[in-house]
Amino acid sequence: MTASVFDHPLLSGLLGDTEVAAQFSAAAELQAMLSFEAALAKAEAEEGLIPVPAAEAIAGLAEDFVADLDALNQATARDGVVIPDLVRQWRAALGEHASHLHFGATSQDAIDSGLMLRLSEVLRIVSQRLAAIIAALDGLETRFGPQPLMGKTRMQAAIEITVAARLKSWRLPLVELRDAVAALSGAGLPVQFGGAAGTLEKLGTSAVPVRARLAAELRLSDRSQWHSQRSIITELGGLFARITGSLGKTGQDLALMADAGTALLGGGGASSAMPHKRNPVKAEVLVTLARFNAVQISGLHQAMVHEQERSGAAWTLEWMLLPQMAVAAGASTRIAAELLGSVENLG
Repeated sequence: MTASVFDHPLLSGLLGDTEVAAQFSAAAELQAMLSFEAALAKAEAEEGLIPVPAAEAIAGLAEDFVADLDALNQATARDGVVIPDLVRQWRAALGEHASHLHFGATSQDAIDSGLMLRLSEVLRIVSQRLAAIIAALDGLETRFGPQPLMGKTRMQAAIEITVAARLKSWRLPLVELRDAVAALSGAGLPVQFGGAAGTLEKLGTSAVPVRARLAAELRLSDRSQWHSQRSIITELGGLFARITGSLGKTGQDLALMADAGTALLGGGGASSAMPHKRNPVKAEVLVTLARFNAVQISGLHQAMVHEQERSGAAWTLEWMLLPQMAVAAGASTRIAAELLGSVENLG
């Protein structure tokens, strides 16, 4: 049993997205944090802070290390964060090079940088799907664009428009979102590297060069630590909410058009009591996901309040909200593509 619809054994078929959700699996999270440690060790070795053989041994952990997940679960309950015990396990596997692992870093550096690596992949997935949805809308305009359609304002008949006019209202926000995702991906999500209290005190004059090398190795953008400045988190959450909101509008319109007989949708939507029905399930789910993310975004803004140099409470709230928002956005793009592909007639 699970409390989340996104990985529920039944409901995930309706609301989930396996490709995006995979980026929030334990395996993906551990791999991303290990990638951070390997990149950090390489950067520090290049700056002469740790021996090159130590950096090579740390890089080799990716091939051989197997985490004790039960121990990590218990330690996280005690420590509030996974890294202390994970570092202990990594060091046990490193032997003589153990002391050079995680040099100058703190738990938040590994966790936040690992999150940015995984969210970079989520943005890639979403970008491809937005492009496919825009192409599907273009195809619908070619097929049905000139057909007449009664324009509706405030749910009442207004004046006659064309199907193309309504399709345009669905397409333009998605073009803007595709461009926003491309801009964010092109600039690179930010590396996190600040050390115990954000000052990188252990690295001395090598702090900035190491951070720059670390960012380049991970293909993230180089910026000062943002342990308690969480605008990138709300920016990403806002992007996910805009995606689900825009696609929710499309779903709402198609559900209403199906009701009015101006949209014919293929696919499922069977009723157990009324065999003649074809419920607009995918259109409805787009509305649901839009409303879900609209609620979560307020929580992310609550999580911006990080006290002093680093927070436990606000940071943990992000872990509860952002992954679900990302999966909701992924599900929305998946379902929208399926829905538009099922359209048999408009107008």
